[in-house]
Amino acid sequence: MRLQGFREHKRNPVCLKANAFALRRRFFGFTIRRMVSLESNNLFRDLAPSDLNRLREMTRELTFAANQSIFREGDAGDGIYFVKEGLVRISAVVGHGDLKVLSRIAPGGLFGEMAVLDNQPRSAGACAEEATTVYFLGRAELEELLETTPRLAAALVREVSRRLRDFNRQYVREVLESERLALVGRFASSIVHDLKNPLNIIGISADMASMPQSTTESRKVSTVRIRKQVERISNMVNELLEFTQGHHTNFVLAQVDYKPFVEQLIDEIRAEVALKSVVVEYINPAPSVPVRINPQRLSRVFHNLIGNAADSMAKGGKVKLTFTQNSQELITELEDTGTGIAPQILERLFEAFATYGKANGTGLGLSICKKIVQDHHGKIYARNVENGGALFGFTLPLQPPAPAS
Repeated sequence: MRLQGFREHKRNPVCLKANAFALRRRFFGFTIRRMVSLESNNLFRDLAPSDLNRLREMTRELTFAANQSIFREGDAGDGIYFVKEGLVRISAVVGHGDLKVLSRIAPGGLFGEMAVLDNQPRSAGACAEEATTVYFLGRAELEELLETTPRLAAALVREVSRRLRDFNRQYVREVLESERLALVGRFASSIVHDLKNPLNIIGISADMASMPQSTTESRKVSTVRIRKQVERISNMVNELLEFTQGHHTNFVLAQVDYKPFVEQLIDEIRAEVALKSVVVEYINPAPSVPVRINPQRLSRVFHNLIGNAADSMAKGGKVKLTFTQNSQELITELEDTGTGIAPQILERLFEAFATYGKANGTGLGLSICKKIVQDHHGKIYARNVENGGALFGFTLPLQPPAPAS
C-alpha cells in the first residue's frame, strides 16, 4: 500500500534553491521516468522468495514532491530508503556553514543506511530533487532481517564498502583540487609581498625625479634606482617561475671581489629598510676575497634576509653584519634586534610555505634563499640569539689559492 505523509515532512529551503537534476528523457513531448522494483535492488537480488515476501510486508512506499525534505541532518536514523523512481539529493553543512551536495541517488540506489548501522544521528540531509517515490524499511524491521538473513547482511556490507570507496575517490579529487587552488593563492600572495618593496622604491624615485626643484643629478640617481628595481622585479618573477617548475636552472658563476659586491648592495638595501626605521651596520668589514657567485641571485638572499628582519621589527631596530672566513669557506651572518624566531617554525623555517605569525608572509622567500645558496654550493642556517633576536647565516666556498709558479 502506498502511504503519503508517513511522517510530517517540512519543506527544506536548501532544496528550493537547487536546480532540477532529473533522470528523465523527453521523447516526442513525453517524459519517460525510470522505475525499479524492490527485488531488483542489489541488496535483495539473491534473497530467497520467502525472504522477499517478508521484505515486501515490512517495506512501505513513501512519496515526496519535488524539493521536499525526506530527512534532515541531525535527525534520528529511523530506517533506510531505496529509490523506486525520481531522484534524491544528499547534502550536508560543511566548513563555515556552507551546504555541500555529497551525492545524488537514482532509482535502484539506497540511502540513510549509515545512521541505522551505527545508531547515530543523520550526518547529512536527504531531499527529493523531483517527484520521488521511495521504499522505506524501518530500523527494527531491518535489524530483524539482518539477524535471520545472512545473505542480506553480506550484501549490505558490500554495498556500504562500495559507497565508501566511491566517496573516498570523490573526496580525494576535491582535496587535491582545493590544495591546487590554495597553492595558487599562496604564490599570488608571495608575489604581491615580494614586489611591494621594489614598487615602493620605484614610486618614491619617480616622485623625486618629477619634483620641480629636482636637479639633473637627482633625476639621474632616481633613474638608476628605478632601473635597478625593475631588474630586481624581473629576477624575482623568474625565480618564482623556476621554483614552480621544480628544477634547477643552470646559471653562470663569475669570480668577483666580495667586498665591493656587498658594500654596493647594502647601500641599496639601507635606503629600503630606512623607511621602516631599520639600520644596517657592519660589525666588521666585508673581506676583500674572490668568490664565485651569481651577483643577481645572491643579491636576492641579502634582500630577503634583511627584509624579513625589518618586517620582524615593527618599531625599528638594527641588522648587524658579521663576516668570518677560514681556509675553505666565507661565512656571512646577519643578526637582528627583533623578537627572534618562533619555536613553532624553527625546525621548518626553510621549507616552502612554512610561516608563522607573519601577516603577509608565505615562507616562500626563505626556501628560495636556501635554493640560491645551495646552487652556490653553500649552506644556510638560522638560530635565535641570547639577546632575543634572530641570526641568519650562509656560507660560500672559497677558491683554493693558485699554485705558485
